[in-house]
Amino acid sequence: MSSATLTKINNYLSLIKISHTIFALPFAIIGFFIATTYTHAAFNLSLFALVILCMVFARSAAMAFNRYIDRAFDAKNNRTAVREIPAGVIKPSNALVFVIVSSLLFVITTYFINPLCFFLSPVALIVVLGYSYTKRFTALCHLILGIGLSLAPIGAYLAVTGRFDWLPLFFSFTVLFWVSGFDIIYALQDEEFDKSQQLHSIPAALGKTKALRVSELLHLLSAACVIAAGKYGHFGLWYWCGVGVFIAMLGFQHSIVKPNDLSKVNLAFMTTNGIASVVFAVFVLLDIFLHSTF
Repeated sequence: MSSATLTKINNYLSLIKISHTIFALPFAIIGFFIATTYTHAAFNLSLFALVILCMVFARSAAMAFNRYIDRAFDAKNNRTAVREIPAGVIKPSNALVFVIVSSLLFVITTYFINPLCFFLSPVALIVVLGYSYTKRFTALCHLILGIGLSLAPIGAYLAVTGRFDWLPLFFSFTVLFWVSGFDIIYALQDEEFDKSQQLHSIPAALGKTKALRVSELLHLLSAACVIAAGKYGHFGLWYWCGVGVFIAMLGFQHSIVKPNDLSKVNLAFMTTNGIASVVFAVFVLLDIFLHSTF
C-alpha cells in the first residue's frame, strides 16, 4: 500500500474520529452479550461481526455528515479550522460521498441481521444524521447526540433477539444521560463562538457555571440508570466493581473542569470517558461470563 493511500485512509479516520468509537461500542458489546446470556440465545460470531460493522458504519456516517454540514462554521472557529474539510485535506463532495456509502452499508448490514433491525435502520439514520442540524435551533442538541449513541446497547440486543426488553433499555438510558452530560462539557469550549454564530447549546444558553450543573444532573441520572440496570439484572460483584469505576470517572471529570478553567476539557472528554466505557464493559462481561456470586 502506497504512502499516499495510507495518508488518505488516515485523513478519513481522522475525519470520523475513529477513536471516539470507544464511547458507544463497549455498550453495544454489553447489549449483545446480555442478549446471548439472559435469553439463552446462542453466540453467533457472524452476527457479532455484523453488529460491530453496523456500529462502525452508522457512526462513520454520522461523524462525516457532522463535519460536512458544519464545515462553514468549523472554518470560522479557530479550534476547528484545522479539521479536514475546512483545512482542504478532504473535499466536501468526497465527504458527502463517504456519508452516503457508509449509510448504505449500514442499511445493507442490518438486512443480514433480521427484519426488525432492517426496518428500523432508517429511523436510526435519521437520529444519528439529524443530530448535526439540531444545534441550529435547540440547546437540547446534546440530548439528541445522547439518543443517537444510546441506540448501541438496545440495537445490539435487538440484533440477537428481535425484541425489546427493559434491561438493555436501562443501559441505553445510561448512555443517553452520560453522553449528553459529557457533550455539554465539551461544548464549554465554544460558548462564545456559538453565541456569535447564533448556534444553540446548553453553555451558550445558560453560561458555563449553570451548564456544568446541568451536566452534573445528567451524570447523576446516568449513575442512577446503571445502578438500576444492576438491580434489575441481578448482577454480581464484578458488575458493581464496574459501576464503581464508571461513577468515579463521572465524578472525576467534574472535578477537573471548572467554569474558569477549561484546560482539562479534552482529558475529561476523551480519556476519562474512554476509560469509563471500556473498564465498565470489561467488568460487565466478567460478571456475565464468570457469574460472580461473591
